[in-house]
Amino acid sequence: MKFARLLAVGAVFAFLAACGDDDSGSFIKPEAEDSSSSVCEDCDSPTSSSAKSSSSVKSSSSVASSSSAKSSSSVTPQSSEGETSVSSSSKNGDAGTSAGMTSSSAKSSSSVASSSSAKSSSSSVKSSSSSEKSSSSVASSSSEYVPFDHSKAFDGPLWRAGAYKTFVDARNGREYYYLEMDANGKSLKVMAENLNIGEMVWGFKDQKDDSKIERYCYDDDTTKCDRYGALYQWAEMMQLPSECNTKSCADQIKPNHQGICPDGWRLLTYDDFKFIINSNGNTHGVEGTRSTFGFGGYNTTGFSLVGAGSNWDYNFTSLNSATYWHYPEESSQYTNEGSFYSSQGTNSTKNPRLETMKTHGFSVRCVMVEEQAD
Repeated sequence: MKFARLLAVGAVFAFLAACGDDDSGSFIKPEAEDSSSSVCEDCDSPTSSSAKSSSSVKSSSSVASSSSAKSSSSVTPQSSEGETSVSSSSKNGDAGTSAGMTSSSAKSSSSVASSSSAKSSSSSVKSSSSSEKSSSSVASSSSEYVPFDHSKAFDGPLWRAGAYKTFVDARNGREYYYLEMDANGKSLKVMAENLNIGEMVWGFKDQKDDSKIERYCYDDDTTKCDRYGALYQWAEMMQLPSECNTKSCADQIKPNHQGICPDGWRLLTYDDFKFIINSNGNTHGVEGTRSTFGFGGYNTTGFSLVGAGSNWDYNFTSLNSATYWHYPEESSQYTNEGSFYSSQGTNSTKNPRLETMKTHGFSVRCVMVEEQAD
């Protein structure tokens, strides 16, 4: 299999998330600052042949099988949005963790009750009952979880000028901020937050139920979805059959492809991102697209990228140090398994357009259909 040699190579890159520009090559997780000419800041074509080397590809199937060790029979994921221990005052009603109560917590509470006096037993029984209601050790603290204030990520000249507006996704009642990008007499209305919709599935599984939208939440914790948005494989983002992650579905890709975006919105393209970089008087390049809130940016465009990390080969990585997003197009060389994508890290200075595995879980941004950049 042409991708089998990547497993050892990919492992080397997995821990380097905070090191700089995400533009080192295709099918390898880009981390380190790369000043080579193989990356074109404004190119509309794939990166160099070295970036496309098939020796750089991890076998996602081998990773998936090894990651099955992460699963626990005593834990079940969230079945749907809103089934959490968090107050319904959440902006999207789905904060809280996804892990279920483990049997070990029930056993430990029982042993505590039996080994203590009547009073302490009664107390520990109450405590046990309370802990059983919380979904996990994390969830017990998440019962006090306060939905993330997304305005923190928007801080910048446009936020202070009141440029942001909101709309509600009718599918789940979640409210999103968006704003208008202006450049060279043209405009584009873009979401300033990552999309967050769907039922959570474990990070070591594929999003393969074609009857519904499925999402990853970083560390299988829906509070991360509330704060950073959800992560999606390519076919899920495109709302195409899950088999499109392993075979070409180019004939099903449409202009203004909606994918999992709300009605009236479409998936972000590479040309859109180039437009955003040069919009709203931004003079800071890609740094102007990143949030000032812990992500090394100026946010002069208002795009407010955050370090949402990724589900890379069924492993969550790079939270607060990098962000990635698929484009609605297949890889030019590996049309079956690959897609084009871009990324940003806290120190990135370039605008890469690279190729990677469709099965990686990345963030999603949407653009209003009525306003487009040529």
